[in-house]
Amino acid sequence: MAKDKSLTIPPKRKKLSSNVSEEEVMDTKTKKKRKKMKVEEAPVQIPHVTITADDKKQKNKNKKKQMTEQAQKTKQSEISNPRHRPEGTHELEGEEDLSPEEKRVLERKMKKILKKEEKKRLKAEGETLPKPEASEPIAPQQALDYLTCWAENRAEWKFQKTRQTWLLQHMFDPQQIPEGKFSVLLQYLEGLRGGARDITVQKALVQVEESGQAPEDTDVQQRAHRAREVIQLLS
Repeated sequence: MAKDKSLTIPPKRKKLSSNVSEEEVMDTKTKKKRKKMKVEEAPVQIPHVTITADDKKQKNKNKKKQMTEQAQKTKQSEISNPRHRPEGTHELEGEEDLSPEEKRVLERKMKKILKKEEKKRLKAEGETLPKPEASEPIAPQQALDYLTCWAENRAEWKFQKTRQTWLLQHMFDPQQIPEGKFSVLLQYLEGLRGGARDITVQKALVQVEESGQAPEDTDVQQRAHRAREVIQLLS
């Protein structure tokens, strides 16, 4: 049996042409490989972006909007949990990105908002802010000092219509003008002239008439007693 020649004969090597040498083929491969590496290593160029004035305005609007939203969130948090943090020590989210002036403005806005909310809460609960205690009346003391100066130091005494008016309005009241001062007041009344003298007598007559309607009222009778002394002095 004859052997198959195709199995025993090795394939023929492709002969290089006489014009192209083996070294030239290697150079061509090396150049292609280097060209490929340069393409892969070339940096990606990012297109230049120009920031316009409109972009800046939009950025500022977004920043202000973010600050307003954050202030509202903080306000709601403070209202729902006012003791969570002492006033003036809270730190807003993103506050580290704000300038010192923006932080001060935001803090002032927060204080105003919290103050308004506190007033609304007190009003809703029917509470009112504590009022400062009224100072003790100084008019009675000034009037009595005026009367004492007239009696004891006439050289430095000066007429004051306001003090005299107060004395004439309260001369029948023992609680306003003590008994010791009333005797001095009677001496002062001797100098009354004109309309002031007539009006004082009329007031005294009214006190006497009222005493007849309340004979058992001690205060009314004591006023009437002083009124009779004034009438006797000025009539």
